Amino acid sequence: MSSGHIFIGELIGTAVLVLLGGGVCAAVTLKKSKAQNAGWLAITFGWGFAVLAGAYISNGYSGGQLNPAVTIGVAIKTGDWSKVPVYLAGQLLGAMIGAFLVWVAYYGHFKAHLTDPEVVEAGRGADPAGPVTKDGDNPGGPVLGVFSTGPEIRNVWQNLATEIIATTVLVLFILTQGMTKELALNGLGILLVALTVVGLGLSLGGPTGYAINPVRDLGPRIVHALLPLPNKGGSDWGYAWIPVVGPLVGGALAGGIYQLAFA
Repeated sequence: MSSGHIFIGELIGTAVLVLLGGGVCAAVTLKKSKAQNAGWLAITFGWGFAVLAGAYISNGYSGGQLNPAVTIGVAIKTGDWSKVPVYLAGQLLGAMIGAFLVWVAYYGHFKAHLTDPEVVEAGRGADPAGPVTKDGDNPGGPVLGVFSTGPEIRNVWQNLATEIIATTVLVLFILTQGMTKELALNGLGILLVALTVVGLGLSLGGPTGYAINPVRDLGPRIVHALLPLPNKGGSDWGYAWIPVVGPLVGGALAGGIYQLAFA
């Protein structure tokens, strides 16, 4: 695979992944959406189908990794790190594009939600039940969950451990299905990965919202910070390192476990 194919494949695939995944979060969250309050099952299956679509689209071009944790795991498995920067660049930019498209698709709903009197009254557009910073502001706003993840119980080591464990399971599953720098997963393998993402959401997604992908969280969080959304609240940068570091550690652990147990 050429660097150009890898970059374009990862950019488009990750954009589709985040568009559909962020889209289901927007559908469940935003006022006047037909799917408002559809619940956690809708979100987990929505993200599973998002992985399915993004990976199928990009599989022939880049192998459909779409996740720096997967890219790190594959690099450890194969020993080839030469294309890792290209993968990461395409993934991050794609995630930002996907998040921007969620805002475009739900533009009117974001406006309706963030100008709703109940939301505005809830303290600078933030959840009054959430944690509060020294300046009295909430670290996350009423639509941050459309873009990025956040913990239900804010405990650094528990949150980090949850992301590491879940990502290790995901990447180890992918590696044992045969993904390398030259061999993409077949159609059945992609379907099984998508179902694994659904399973991880159902089993381990409750504590943190299961980022299990650094760019899936970081790219949309940057977009949330930049978009002109009224009363949007903060972007919770104090937490933002956990869904980046945790999955990267999990991907590296999965690569190490593969080398020790399966190579």
